[in-house]
Amino acid sequence: MPSATPLVIQTVKQVTVVSFSEPSIVDARSIEAIRAELIDLVEKQDKHRLIIDLSTVQYLSSSALGVLVPLHKMCVDRKGSLILCGLRKEILKIFKLTGLNKMLNICKSESAALKEFGVTIE
Repeated sequence: MPSATPLVIQTVKQVTVVSFSEPSIVDARSIEAIRAELIDLVEKQDKHRLIIDLSTVQYLSSSALGVLVPLHKMCVDRKGSLILCGLRKEILKIFKLTGLNKMLNICKSESAALKEFGVTIE
């Protein structure tokens, strides 16, 4: 059954890369579905090396930001890591204003995030 969320999930050498098929993450129902799917990835599917690629995202609500901190903690608790990449200038500004840029690992690109996990793509 296809996913009801805008998440696009792929695996690159034991790292799970999550990107978005929609440019806006603001709807409360959609955010809850995204949260549930991301938690399922970590808790039930044991995917605790996560990259969240936000390069296609133009709008991100504060509720969507609220999903990232507990997700980060879950990954760290399982000896993994959460890395964000591809943040647009406007979204990065929000991360800096909220201090999330100090708590979460942020890379410029997916390839830079993969390198953080020791994965290089030829």
